[in-house]
Amino acid sequence: MAKKLFIETLGCAMNVRDSEHMIAELNQKEDYELTTQAREADLIVINTCSVREKPVHKLFSELGVFNKLKKESAKIGVTGCTASHLGEEIIKRAPYVNFVLGARNVSKITDVLHRDKAVETEINYDESEFAFKDFRTSPYKSFINISIGCDKQCTFCIVPHTRGEEISIPSNLIVDEARRSVARGAREIFLLGQNVNNYGRRFSGDHKTMNFTQLLREVSAVEGLERIRFTSPHPLHMDDAFIEEFAANPKICKSMHVPLQSGSTAILQKMKRGYSKEWFLNRIETLRSLAPHTFISTDIIVAFPGECDADFQETMEVVEEVKFDQIFSFKYSPRPHTEAEHFTDVVDSAVASERLTHLQKVQDAILDEKSRHYVGQRHRVYFEELRQDGYIAGRSHNNLAIRVKGGEELLGTFAEVEITQSARLSQIGAIVVA
Repeated sequence: MAKKLFIETLGCAMNVRDSEHMIAELNQKEDYELTTQAREADLIVINTCSVREKPVHKLFSELGVFNKLKKESAKIGVTGCTASHLGEEIIKRAPYVNFVLGARNVSKITDVLHRDKAVETEINYDESEFAFKDFRTSPYKSFINISIGCDKQCTFCIVPHTRGEEISIPSNLIVDEARRSVARGAREIFLLGQNVNNYGRRFSGDHKTMNFTQLLREVSAVEGLERIRFTSPHPLHMDDAFIEEFAANPKICKSMHVPLQSGSTAILQKMKRGYSKEWFLNRIETLRSLAPHTFISTDIIVAFPGECDADFQETMEVVEEVKFDQIFSFKYSPRPHTEAEHFTDVVDSAVASERLTHLQKVQDAILDEKSRHYVGQRHRVYFEELRQDGYIAGRSHNNLAIRVKGGEELLGTFAEVEITQSARLSQIGAIVVA
């Protein structure tokens, strides 16, 4: 009888892909099958995030819950970014944890499973050419890693300390994975990397020179593939050739997540982001001039150490000018192993909360105005998620989340949809019958 695996994934799309890799390895090498019930699992894995403080606190809360409800014989493992930076500390704080596996050590999952109290957190372990077994959370789309690690030294970010230095995965492996995904029914792929448009900076072996723009062209040549998405490009590496390929290539979905972080050049310098407010605005202007209907999302950190009212106002000026389609906004929280952890010019907590509230209020007004123009628009939607309420959901080419009345017969298909009701980040529509 197959053993049962319960896995909880916290954080970003890269964590989702790492979880898929672990599921596949455990399924095909150790005969584990997934379960949605932690109580019946023989192995419970929490794949963690450490980009912000809250997910770290959640980890130990979740561990306590799982330890109380698990079967007596069940094992608990902690993987991902928090595992990378806390390592043995996790077992000291939660001695019932059986193993700790860092974000750069995913391929070792079947090894640590058999070594009680194993801790594997080498941040420069090279998995760029490891042949993972295959598992997909969704048969309709496929996440594909194109690089691992990050070479940037942003003063607020812990990722280089949890995922190691940046290494690109050889293009032939990426294209082969895309072909296999399409052969199994996926029509959309999602290319993943900390800075996808820095692809090709470093390979672990002797491989063909290739930048991200060239990689996009190679992947788009895969027969049967209809859509390409990716995340996240770094503003610094958004050169004209990249933007031109994005705009001209019909397979590339017209949505882009471009992390701003701050609209103040002074704060951007303090963050070591490598670009200015003016550079960011120029890149967005170029993008919109070539692909005017692009859905643009971003990340913004408010109250970074030293951020004064004038700095925050500059961020708001960018928000008002660009009118982002989605903003992921957070108050700054210090992360271990980062330069900003030691900055002393901390912004008052009440001021930080006030700024975040103001930013989110302005963004809500922008989205309300945008949503009024969506009603009556028609979009080609790729359906990939069955909802409980009699709806089926999917996304347009430019990333609008749209749901219509329908059943599982629509899963994995495309349809022309007219939007009939609009909200900030979710639209309701009806299929247009030819």
